[in-house]
Amino acid sequence: MRKIEHIGIAVHDLENSNELFSKLFGQPAYKTEEVESEGVKTSFFMCGPNKIELLEATNENSPIAKFLEKKGEGIHHIAFDVENIYTEIERLKGEGFTVLNETPKKGADNKLVAFLHPKSTNGVLIELCQENPDL
Repeated sequence: MRKIEHIGIAVHDLENSNELFSKLFGQPAYKTEEVESEGVKTSFFMCGPNKIELLEATNENSPIAKFLEKKGEGIHHIAFDVENIYTEIERLKGEGFTVLNETPKKGADNKLVAFLHPKSTNGVLIELCQENPDL
């Protein structure tokens, strides 16, 4: 793992949250997009060298909808940039971590992503991110 890639925050209303975080950071989101396969709409903000991702559910069965129902708005995950997501998945499995999706999938912001189960990471959902070389 090379660095924290971003922090993901689950929100009920992306439009209102974008307004709030634009005021907080003094600048608008640099990108918004929908990841249909995950049932989520996202926006990204820069804060210095750090990225913040806001996530709103687009359907009631999405992982974000379930998170919001159970825990409410707040930090959903911490994402780490990795050089080779396939190698990192194998390394972490070998270290005893529970990988939620052993085959990386397309995520937001042109990334391949995989997640580690919070039960194996002291209650924190960890996302592995690699720039998607196919895009």
